[in-house]
Amino acid sequence: MDLRKLGVWYFTEGFSAQEAAAFATRVEDLGYSAIWIPETVGRHPFALASWLLANTSKLVVATGIANIYHREPGVTHSAQQTLAEQSDGRFLLGLGVSHKPLVEGLRGLRYGKPVATMSAYLDKMVSSPYSGPAPTVKTKTVIAALGPKMLELAAQRCDGAHPYFTSPDHTLMAREILGPDPLLCVEQKVVLETDPSKARSAARRSAAMYMGLPNYRKSWLRMGLLEEDIEGQGSDRFIDATFAWGDLDAIKKRVQQHYDAGASHVCVQPIASSSEDGPFPWKTLELLAPNSEEQMFEMEE
Repeated sequence: MDLRKLGVWYFTEGFSAQEAAAFATRVEDLGYSAIWIPETVGRHPFALASWLLANTSKLVVATGIANIYHREPGVTHSAQQTLAEQSDGRFLLGLGVSHKPLVEGLRGLRYGKPVATMSAYLDKMVSSPYSGPAPTVKTKTVIAALGPKMLELAAQRCDGAHPYFTSPDHTLMAREILGPDPLLCVEQKVVLETDPSKARSAARRSAAMYMGLPNYRKSWLRMGLLEEDIEGQGSDRFIDATFAWGDLDAIKKRVQQHYDAGASHVCVQPIASSSEDGPFPWKTLELLAPNSEEQMFEMEE
């Protein structure tokens, strides 16, 4: 499973099945090594992953993340084994505990202590029987990890971590906790816009749905941001810490900062800066495409 190159993280919920397949194919053709898909209230992530894997030949398809409250651990285990076997090891399972307002408020389920709940879920996955054909390559699992205890769990029980909506400072902290070997797959939102007002406005539109979620707020405070930075729409300091915006060089510099801090893989989430970008900001992905600038990031072999 090659995750050295950049990946792409994106909500594909607005795409039809054919549009999602075309999107994944184009991402693959641009040289990105992986596409990360979330789970909220839209498509089933494993069904979508199967479709995207069937329509690509090299691309890793990763869940970023599959919500552990949405299915029994044995079902997740069988889905992971099935998708890995079907795709010759191109499926990467990313799991997460989601957020209390979504689990309890939206789904009507009981939200447990995050680390303990994830640990118990992993235990049950390991002990679940699976009698289908085994994948030819060992499956990999990463977990959404923001705080030190969840990062420790990622190091001890998984193949790595998938931090979301963080910063290079968080990446440095995460690598120190994980140690040198586990995967550290970092999501980074990017806005290809040099006008500060337009760039930050686009960033704030993207950030709005996350601002009230407690797990992210705790993470931002651990990163050194202040309460006033994460109130309302977020301060400029908050936006500049968590979004990469500006010209291509500025965005590449932020991605490189993650690699320098210890990331093994960065998945960029392109954010449209205006309606002029069209339905999807392809220009961002085209300019960052590994096929055109593969040697420009000092990624470790």
